[in-house]
Amino acid sequence: MRARILLVEDTPTQAEIAKAMLRDSGHEIRHAETAGAALTLALEWRPDAILIDLLLPDFSGIELMRRLRAAQVEAAMIVLTAHGSVKTAVEAMQEGASDFVLKPYSAARLHVTLDNALEKRELRQQLDVAKSQLGRGRFHGFIGASPPMQAIYRTVESVAPSRATVFVTGESGTGKELAAEALHQASPRAGKPFIALNCGAIPRDLLESELFGHVKGAFTGATDNRLGAARAADGGTLFLDEIGEMPAEMQVKLLRFVQTGVVTPLGGTKAEKVDVRLVCATHRDILAEVQAGRFREDLYYRIYVVPIELPPLRLRGEDVVLVARHLLALYAREEGKAFTGFDAQAEGAIRAYPWPGNVRQLQNVLRNAVVLHDGPQVTREMLPVLLLHQAVAEAAPNPPQRATMEALTSRIEPLTVTEKRMILQALEHTGQDVPRAAALLEINPSTIYRKLTAWKQTG
Repeated sequence: MRARILLVEDTPTQAEIAKAMLRDSGHEIRHAETAGAALTLALEWRPDAILIDLLLPDFSGIELMRRLRAAQVEAAMIVLTAHGSVKTAVEAMQEGASDFVLKPYSAARLHVTLDNALEKRELRQQLDVAKSQLGRGRFHGFIGASPPMQAIYRTVESVAPSRATVFVTGESGTGKELAAEALHQASPRAGKPFIALNCGAIPRDLLESELFGHVKGAFTGATDNRLGAARAADGGTLFLDEIGEMPAEMQVKLLRFVQTGVVTPLGGTKAEKVDVRLVCATHRDILAEVQAGRFREDLYYRIYVVPIELPPLRLRGEDVVLVARHLLALYAREEGKAFTGFDAQAEGAIRAYPWPGNVRQLQNVLRNAVVLHDGPQVTREMLPVLLLHQAVAEAAPNPPQRATMEALTSRIEPLTVTEKRMILQALEHTGQDVPRAAALLEINPSTIYRKLTAWKQTG
């Protein structure tokens, strides 16, 4: 690795010796004769490593390290000194030195010390990056710290700088447009337009005009020229949502645009070259659409370059609670309500529910709760009945008014049997997820674990 090395040495002969030893290392070397000059150069040049003599004409190498650390210079610092007392070495380490070399030193000793310091610095930087990524609870509008979302964040960061077309898939309500916006914001195009077009929400006969624009008089009602989404996004990002709904005749025209980058407005004759980053999305299985003949195979291979599959909310673990808290704070502020959180039962119900409508459904539930209720906390009773009783088995039909006592008694079973049946039903509904099943039943997870062990022992 080619690194920037700053040598701080006031003795000319010692400086020349060190530079000669480092000359064949492949590193870029700069030299400062005073601590003041070294501090200025370090702040401007940002070296990877600094070799510091302790005895300098203006102030000491120890003081220089203090000032470098205060200025948040992150270079590896190695002390060069003929005064190799233990006290000096300890003081240098306390001020941030990564190693200590005694004069006179050999080229081998200097190279090994420098390489070790640079390697430690690189590993520390990689660890800091990994920690920051693992701990991210927010990312360009996304909220979530679960492993599936961390993987999404890393993918977005990796692909954002490129021009490659990205294809986002996932269930409705998982945040496909949010992913497209994150790609745009993380890319060099962030300062340019982000244009979103929902192909499934536009009538078939207007889709070409919405995408490529039209000239005045192109069709009845075209009283003015229209730019169109593709030209409006020039230099930025064009997001085509629900592209699986695009009719076949428009798929041909989109394919030509993807291949050439050229737009001809409806009714026009002048072609115009545009520069857009294309992001597509659908909730459908796009490959199944291709196999069924509803989506062009050649277009599929043009736009399905970098796939990103957004996980449903039910697979994101504790993210559902993080998202719920964020939405509650947002809606409470918008509605002028005093809600600050959820009680334990409400949070448990939110955690246990499978959320088939994903974040969009969660938004609706919380908006409803905020609008219709007041209080410092959202309680279980403020949530929809469907959410609370999703896992509860359908109640048996009411007995006829003239049912005999014998018929009624025949449906009564021992409490232990009922308990076992309800626990097993809850586990089956949650995919054997004990914490979620316990939340639905409003019992402690340890109770379920204990019961399962006991039933296994008794056969």
